[in-house]
Amino acid sequence: MSGKAYLIGAGPGRPDLITVRGLNLLRQADVVLYDWLVAPQLVDQARPNAVRIFVGKAHDRHTLEQDTITDLLVEYVRAGHHVARLKGGDPSVFGHVGEEAQALASAGLAFEIVPGVSSALAAPAYAGIPVTSRGYSTAFAVVTGHEAPGKADSTTDWNALAHIPTLIVLMGLHRVDLVCTTLIAAGRAASTPAAVISRATTREQRVVRATLADLPAALREANLPTPAILVIGEVVGLGATLEWFVPSLVEEGFEAFERLEQRTI
Repeated sequence: MSGKAYLIGAGPGRPDLITVRGLNLLRQADVVLYDWLVAPQLVDQARPNAVRIFVGKAHDRHTLEQDTITDLLVEYVRAGHHVARLKGGDPSVFGHVGEEAQALASAGLAFEIVPGVSSALAAPAYAGIPVTSRGYSTAFAVVTGHEAPGKADSTTDWNALAHIPTLIVLMGLHRVDLVCTTLIAAGRAASTPAAVISRATTREQRVVRATLADLPAALREANLPTPAILVIGEVVGLGATLEWFVPSLVEEGFEAFERLEQRTI
């Protein structure tokens, strides 16, 4: 029997932001390998007899190393199972999809990449921040905070990034001080509006806004939890009037799932 892997983007946190195709494939999978950013309500959408395996990785806390996760994925597909590899956000945006897809391709196994709503775009939107806006920003860049400024083997050009109109930093909450200092040293105005969005799209969403220079101090006082996204640029100032999301009004049961038509693969 031929198995197949579905590398699915689960969206930015709120479970009903998964795509229809992603949800349909999840509901029909034999095995679900899911990350820590995936909402429990989504995992509950798997079939009752599906094997569910948590393979999440957080800051300094890895349930399994990436090589082990990849080997597990290949093993289940090779055994003939349909596997939903459920990842937060979009699988192609810092989601290790290249490594996992390459391993499957090298083993001659079938796979499909199912795009998801990236937190890089969804988090700013849920804070009332359009990443581009005429008159404010005509370009944006997304960078990982793990490639911290000054890291010996870093390939990230922070000097170039300092001049991108809108800069979005993922997984950088623990390096905000260094990122802000480096961008200012590279020529970004210290007065540039900046924001950090924590647990975006969920009932626990919190937003801290400040200037680029003042953001580190503001974050120390706020003590935001991960995951969190840093947004830098003039568009951040639009959030004062465009903020529309009220976290306390997020539905508890996400009844939208029950209204979606079940489809076959």
